Amino acid sequence: MTDPTAGSVNADLLAEPRLVVEPGVAARVSAVATPVLQGMGYRLVRIRISGEAGCTVQIMAERPDGSMQIEDCEAISRALSPVLDVADPIDRAYRLEISSPGIDRPLVRRSDFERYAGHLVKIEMAVAHQGRKRFRGTLAGVEGDTVRLHRDDTRADEDADVLLVMEDIAEARLVLTDELIAESMRRGKQAERELKQNLGLAPPPPPHAKKGATGNKPKSGKKPVPTNTKRHRLAAERLRRGDIDPTEGD
Repeated sequence: MTDPTAGSVNADLLAEPRLVVEPGVAARVSAVATPVLQGMGYRLVRIRISGEAGCTVQIMAERPDGSMQIEDCEAISRALSPVLDVADPIDRAYRLEISSPGIDRPLVRRSDFERYAGHLVKIEMAVAHQGRKRFRGTLAGVEGDTVRLHRDDTRADEDADVLLVMEDIAEARLVLTDELIAESMRRGKQAERELKQNLGLAPPPPPHAKKGATGNKPKSGKKPVPTNTKRHRLAAERLRRGDIDPTEGD
């Protein structure tokens, strides 16, 4: 597994606070898990505690670029399990589950809303906006401390565009669409390719594959003078027959 802190990781993204945080026991788990994850180069996305299999603590995490591999989940589990055992934030036996955010992921940070602009999302507000708490539409970007949403459920007399204050959002989640699946597959393939290259399991990209490279010599702007035209072929034939003097100029 590669170290996600290696290379040019954006420190601001790594330390970016979440807009949506959990209360109660999940908050105690978050207080223990967050510094461990950040120290390893990961970001906490969400913590969910359920009664599945007695008690399951699901910790959803990601790299700052939004990617997450199975090897990352295994590394986090190995590092976090003993820390949670010592801190003991839960007063009963539980099963720890580390997972990626998934395709239809929750959006919990400002950068999430920026990264997934153009995709369909469902948003539930903690504080009602214009008398309603549930919204659905296409993310149209971030403006200041608000998210612009182009609603797809408006009536004829309603404005389709709304600005929702990010701090008032209780939950936001992407809606599974063909476009979202395609982008997720592209991101996954790119992350897998980079992982193999970092592990030495795949050759580095060739120089001509770098952005801006064409693999051809730069053009001078002047077209090359043709050397095999009909005129040249006729002249060569006359020269062969001795009809012209090879030292004669044009």
